[in-house]
Amino acid sequence: MAEQLEFFPVQSPCRGICQSDERGYCRGCLRSREERFNWQQFTDAQKQEVLRLCRQRLLRKIRANKPALPEEPDQPSLF
Repeated sequence: MAEQLEFFPVQSPCRGICQSDERGYCRGCLRSREERFNWQQFTDAQKQEVLRLCRQRLLRKIRANKPALPEEPDQPSLF
């Protein structure tokens, strides 16, 4: 795949909430320890990949916290 030219540097997703969750991801930006520590050495393409992974982690977290829909009864009540 051809690399897209970047006119602006890829900004860090850091939100200043630097605490790790139970899986080792930052609670603020959802990056792993390695991703946080090596951010400055990553190329723009690597940074874009990290941001893509962070979006996936956020979606997974949202789905996991979404309450299950209540089960509907087999036959609705007439009253």
